[in-house]
Amino acid sequence: MTTERTVPHPGGLPPDRALPPLSVIHPRGTGVAWLPAGRRGARRRATGLPLLVADAVAALTAAPVLPHPLLTAPLLLTVLCLNARAALYRPAAVPAVLDELPTVCARITVSWCALAAVVAALSPAHTLSARTMLSGCILHVTASWAGRGAAHWYRRRTLAHHPAAALVVGPADIARRVAAAFLRHPGCGLRPVGVLSDSGACGEGLPVLSTDEEAQRAVLQNSVGAILIVGPTGQHTALLAKLAETGCVLWEVDAALPAHHLAGGAAYEERMPGRRSRRERIAGFSCRRLEGGRRPDNPAKRSLDVLVSGLLLLLTAPVLVACAVVLRVSDGPRVVFHQERVGRDGRPFTLLKFRTHRPVDPHEAATRWSVAGEQNMSRFCRFLRRTSLDELPQLWNVFRGDMTLVGPRPERPYFAGVFSQTYPGYTARHRMRTGLTGLAQIHGLRGDTSIEDRTRFDNAYIDDWSLWQDVCILLRTAAVLVRPTGS
Repeated sequence: MTTERTVPHPGGLPPDRALPPLSVIHPRGTGVAWLPAGRRGARRRATGLPLLVADAVAALTAAPVLPHPLLTAPLLLTVLCLNARAALYRPAAVPAVLDELPTVCARITVSWCALAAVVAALSPAHTLSARTMLSGCILHVTASWAGRGAAHWYRRRTLAHHPAAALVVGPADIARRVAAAFLRHPGCGLRPVGVLSDSGACGEGLPVLSTDEEAQRAVLQNSVGAILIVGPTGQHTALLAKLAETGCVLWEVDAALPAHHLAGGAAYEERMPGRRSRRERIAGFSCRRLEGGRRPDNPAKRSLDVLVSGLLLLLTAPVLVACAVVLRVSDGPRVVFHQERVGRDGRPFTLLKFRTHRPVDPHEAATRWSVAGEQNMSRFCRFLRRTSLDELPQLWNVFRGDMTLVGPRPERPYFAGVFSQTYPGYTARHRMRTGLTGLAQIHGLRGDTSIEDRTRFDNAYIDDWSLWQDVCILLRTAAVLVRPTGS
């Protein structure tokens, strides 16, 4: 038996569409080293940033119709929030502008109507006329359609010329048939390179892998970015969960059921744990993405971070300066405290805070749990911690992108390592950027409180994330800012 396998022509693939041989298995005896989550550089991750930019440009294009330029900002923010709520910044597997046009039109219309209602209530003299609203909506929709169409065209062109490698998992016969269908439609953006099945079968076509070790080698060598699940996963369920953590996209493919049988529920509901998204058509199959892996950042969430943190930095600048001056006079130099914290995917970053305590040495700064009850703190430092004003410099961390407004609170590397070994699920908190506040904090889990409870609330927030949830948490944070415990 040879130590390498190659991919011959699948059944039904025309000779002029022949694929170059792909090496699927490394020579036996070589070790398999897993790449950390989010570090698989060879894989291209679809991003919704071009669509967000297209919507922003469309809103600016319609701005001249408005009676005042300042109305552009609320119109833009409303459109972006509504589109994000409708998952319009999550690119489809095979994007098509006409499919989303009704949804985009409806949200643009709602945004203009909401803006007109607010203007009429606050300033009746500047009420938007019906002609202004009609022309504005038409111009806005046209610009959005053109921008999104260009973004989708470029995405489809990229998918057709540079399809992502995929591994098909399921019974060998069905998996080979599905793989051949995907190979006959390169425009779908996925090119199967192998089949993973418990029943190893021989014959022509794609190589059939039967062990997790072979699958790991195939994934690494071919930079596999997608897993197509066409049947029971058998003993490979744990492997698929691990692949999802490293960044692979898991697709549930209904290969045997007609489309009219799918309305009642999932065909493989008991096969793979995890959340399921809406169905999409890929190569003629009804597919659904499994959300068992790491959640990527949402462009709308990042836009909210930049807008709110930038505005708060401007509004709180006098408070920041006053706190820094009083702290310098009362407690001496080194007003701002720099400390290493663990961020998204376990990457460290430097967190900024007003210094309220002087540690004896770097070891104490890295390993001492809480100083909320420190007797040596001055009265002003106690005031900063009690009112959470010492956290204000972290707005700069949010603006830079080290943190987000709402998310799990960052911890020091020493405690992150200890908690990861002690509390199941603690490491999963790092799927998202760490935050200034979070679901755990508004439930009183600040300072010296249960780490197990924090972990549960943080993971629940990530699993159920929505932009509206972020807004609600920010509003509720305002009611719990003044508490006697530190964070």
